[in-house]
Amino acid sequence: MRLLLIGAPGAGKGTQSERLAARFGIAHISSGDLLRKHVRDETSLGKTVRSYVDNGDLVPDGVVMDMLRKPVLAATSGYVLDGFPRTVDQAEASYAAVRALGVQVQAAIHLDVPREELIRRMLARARGAEDAEAVIEHRLQVYLEKTVPLLEYYAGREWMSIVDGARTADAVHEDIVSRIHKLAAFAPSALTRR
Repeated sequence: MRLLLIGAPGAGKGTQSERLAARFGIAHISSGDLLRKHVRDETSLGKTVRSYVDNGDLVPDGVVMDMLRKPVLAATSGYVLDGFPRTVDQAEASYAAVRALGVQVQAAIHLDVPREELIRRMLARARGAEDAEAVIEHRLQVYLEKTVPLLEYYAGREWMSIVDGARTADAVHEDIVSRIHKLAAFAPSALTRR
């Protein structure tokens, strides 16, 4: 099973990805967590991406794709991808790279959360510069401009579902799992192919 979670910053992608990974025995691959670890460890990659992250901008495609290639290939029982791709260009480039390897995304889930709730959540978690109010506003604007077009892209390529992400984490999780089970019942091989 290879899943992609799409959502604005603060939509709950990390929380739901962790829960889905545990429930289905698949890897949770978070581009944000990997990038933050590189920044924290002050690797050469971390130094490259620090200014992008601090300003709320997207890290260049090639940098993120290089960082994610190894974890995606290592996830032999499947994965839930959180935070990448964030643009249609990234989606197209990554699809071309992984399709030949047979590890492309099979289902996409969009966590839909109202803007006011996203801002409230990000201010509450306050991880540092990336969650300052001005940076939050910028991140949400970047999401609208760059990531929202992904919804149409994945709707035309993979099975995609929109889930109300403003509910409790438990309710959102059960909704996602229910949709995955319906997909598996409708197309049994869709989530089991490797």
